[in-house]
Amino acid sequence: MAMEPTTHVPHDALVLVSDGQKALFLRNRGNAQRVQLVVEKILERDNPPTREQGTDRPGRSSASVGVARSAMEETDWHHIAEERFAGEVAEALYRHAHANLFEKLVVIAPPKVLGNLRTAFHAEVAERVAAEIPKELTSHPVAEIERLLAA
Repeated sequence: MAMEPTTHVPHDALVLVSDGQKALFLRNRGNAQRVQLVVEKILERDNPPTREQGTDRPGRSSASVGVARSAMEETDWHHIAEERFAGEVAEALYRHAHANLFEKLVVIAPPKVLGNLRTAFHAEVAERVAAEIPKELTSHPVAEIERLLAA
């Protein structure tokens, strides 16, 4: 039975817990054995599902010659907003990194969001990533996140 590799969260490391619309910036005031997270900052954006964001039906296009018509793909506003939010989070982390506010970063986000963040991270942030955990934990209390990181 394979065990998940233990994630070491060094003292003073920044822990980012994010999804497509909420990001928690937590600081480990404890050490790798006794993780003690303190909330430093919360970013939140309202991002309803696409069905609530789109205003009309997908458009249709007509060929300039002949009678061919085809439906256009509906814009995924929810996905676009998630990518935009990942950019905002990456920008905040870049400012933190530039000001030397953290040396190590642990990123916890669902796989798709993790991909968006990875793409958006500046080199200065990417080189400080100590671990990535593909999980959705933004709705969990801080104590639960500590427990999962210490397990």
